[in-house]
Amino acid sequence: MKVWIKYLIGTILGIAAAFILPLNIPSVNSALATLSEIAIRFGRYALIPLIFFGTAMSMFSLRSKKHILKSSLWTAGTILGSTLILVVLGLLSILIVQIPRIPITGEKISEVPAIDIKGMIFTILPFSSFDTLKDGICILPVFFLAAFAGGACASDINDSKPVLSLLESAMKLCQTMTAFFVEWLSVGMIAISSYWIIQARTIFSEPTFFPVFFILLADFLIVAGIIYPIILRFVCKDLHPYHVLYASICSIITGFFSADSNVSLLVNQRHTKESLGIHDETNYFALPLFSSFARGGTALVTSVCFVTILRSYSSLGFTVFDILWIFAVSFIISFALGNFPQGGTFVSLTVICSMYGRGFEAGYLLLRPAMPILCSFAAAIDVLSAITGSYIVAVKTKNFDKIDLKHYI
Repeated sequence: MKVWIKYLIGTILGIAAAFILPLNIPSVNSALATLSEIAIRFGRYALIPLIFFGTAMSMFSLRSKKHILKSSLWTAGTILGSTLILVVLGLLSILIVQIPRIPITGEKISEVPAIDIKGMIFTILPFSSFDTLKDGICILPVFFLAAFAGGACASDINDSKPVLSLLESAMKLCQTMTAFFVEWLSVGMIAISSYWIIQARTIFSEPTFFPVFFILLADFLIVAGIIYPIILRFVCKDLHPYHVLYASICSIITGFFSADSNVSLLVNQRHTKESLGIHDETNYFALPLFSSFARGGTALVTSVCFVTILRSYSSLGFTVFDILWIFAVSFIISFALGNFPQGGTFVSLTVICSMYGRGFEAGYLLLRPAMPILCSFAAAIDVLSAITGSYIVAVKTKNFDKIDLKHYI
């Protein structure tokens, strides 16, 4: 059975359970929340070892073949390009479509998360490189440590042969572990999707946020069904670009219901290799970078939410400067969310409200009740961007093998 079918079945069972279980009993809600958290932790469990050993071998291969510059340029260009397109789409959709105002809340500002660039740098470069292996939230520290280790091995291949043999064996072991975790995470999707429905039912009990959700759904369909296939058609000369979307089904389901980029990355790592045929050399170099920095979906949702907030507070229109400011800030903030695999949309929205000022510092409170669903849309688009971007890099650097659709996992 295809992996995406297992995930779909798990999701359907979870949704059904949310309607069958007696949710008016607090202990049932608490149990589902705990099981959902366990499933997400299960999905993250094998990620750090996989990234470390995979990235080390990837960097060794890239440096040995002198492909680092080409791969880096295509990765950076694709990240910037996809984020740019998504922010523009988000702004156009919310500016063109007039949606009703959201009632102003009387809630007061409480402690909110913030983007700590200094702390992020210190996390990547701690006093001891071994400390980078402790952090299971931000994947950048272990990525850079592995990149340095793999690059060092390429400087003297003869002396590094024993280390390379160990790294390669460990990478293959981690890939086997990943296959196990990805398969069984489909069972965990029952708890994850069930708990998501519990949160969503409360939000859907009132139609206040429906217009925002409809815009985001339309944006997702445009990205998945039109924009990315057109890009693949012309950039990769791919006559059947929708096969990438098909390979992304499992990852999109995971990203949407977990709203966790790290769990989605584990699922993506397997599908890019076994469905799209992307070589390890590109897979373990590009995909972690896309997962950390290609947060265009988050930027899209942030721009839509912020314009909605401004319209709810004021009937005044937008100047060109306002639109350019929203575009620039949403675009830039998206690259600083590596420390937030979950909840990046909320962090981004609080930051942009604070930066805008003018009495809108608490504007994010209008949309905080709907944040679980907003984060889900952002994660789904980010996951699709990551797998599509990695495929573009693989094609342009000739690091993939064509796999027939019937052999996709």
